[in-house]
Amino acid sequence: MSFVFELIDKTSRKIHLTKERWTHITEPASPHAYMTDHFEEMKETLVRPDNITSSVHDDKKANYYKYYKIREGHLKVVVKYLNGSGFIITAHFVKNITQ
Repeated sequence: MSFVFELIDKTSRKIHLTKERWTHITEPASPHAYMTDHFEEMKETLVRPDNITSSVHDDKKANYYKYYKIREGHLKVVVKYLNGSGFIITAHFVKNITQ
């Protein structure tokens, strides 16, 4: 499996974004296709989030949030953890922080 990037997040865990997930997030038909312009912000959100919440639906998922004034909203990066490391499921901008 090839990664677009891999980094250590704020909680000192290794997180990666696979090519498959990046393609899924940014494909033209996706409602989140605009994320192509926010690649670096995804990394920054994982390393320096304003908030991290646990998912109410899956205890292995976490939501990382960082506010970006230019978008007037929070970038939400959803990560799933398995065996001590995580992978990005999706990323998009939201108005409010939720679980």
